[in-house]
Amino acid sequence: MTVRSVEGMGAGNLNPAPANRAASSGGETVQTGVAANHPRATLGAAIHRSHRRNTASLAIGVATVAVLLVVAATAAFWIPFPPDQLSAGQVLSAPSVQHPFGTDNLGRDLFSRVMAGARFAVVMAFAGVAIGAVIGVSMGIIAGFYGGWADRIVSRIVDVWLAFPALLLAILVVARFGSSLTSTVLALGIVSVPSYYRIVRSGAISGKYALHVEAARSMGASDVRILLRHILPFTASAVIVLASMRAGMLLLAGAGLSFIGLGVQPPAPEWGALLSSGRNYLETAPWMAVFPGLAITLTVIGLNLLGDGLRDLLDPHR
Repeated sequence: MTVRSVEGMGAGNLNPAPANRAASSGGETVQTGVAANHPRATLGAAIHRSHRRNTASLAIGVATVAVLLVVAATAAFWIPFPPDQLSAGQVLSAPSVQHPFGTDNLGRDLFSRVMAGARFAVVMAFAGVAIGAVIGVSMGIIAGFYGGWADRIVSRIVDVWLAFPALLLAILVVARFGSSLTSTVLALGIVSVPSYYRIVRSGAISGKYALHVEAARSMGASDVRILLRHILPFTASAVIVLASMRAGMLLLAGAGLSFIGLGVQPPAPEWGALLSSGRNYLETAPWMAVFPGLAITLTVIGLNLLGDGLRDLLDPHR
């Protein structure tokens, strides 16, 4: 009995069942190894799917921005008609081979005007982002790095800034400086300053206590060198992501100002102004509103996808 017990123990200890051995019971086969739905395998598959979605979003966003920039830079050389060319015999013509987007109420080729309007979209989106980023980053990095009275003063200014609704503040700026592309870009840049200020201030407060910053300070580095070489790169990824996501919002806001008559003025082929002109012909000539609206929609979607892709790409926690 002792021998059998030892043999049984030895058989159990020395010949364990393989982890992937299939056990048969009642005509059914049960897999006892690492299953396909193991938590680790499921997590890996989810990460892979998420990575593919993020890569696709980034690719679509980059392609949209590239097409927008190319059209804005080269449209004047290949559009079939001058954007302001009138044609009394082609008033409200439906889309055709000669006029792919149809014509407007003055006989102007709508395809040419929409393509020419890409330049206004690029200027409003990217110039507005640049103005807001330069002012907001400068204020945020100074307030967060130095703290004290500088932080308190700048923070109170930004609190007053945030007390005004963004659209109302943009309308006030445009009303003060007049309806034009320049005043529209200035208004869009001003309303976006607080967003950059808050994110950069938080990053500067965290970054100034980092070990490499303390090391640079102990080696006698000046404040300017620390700000430019250490604090600013520390917040760069967050600023890039915010800028890419704000570009679509600024484009939409600029088109909204033109739609209500406070932005770029006709006869400039700005998409919001084109959409405003087309709303009076929704029943007789719907293409006057459809194609400028599609241009705005597709561009904003592409810019948002670019922002989402960059956010996931630059996220240090992923």
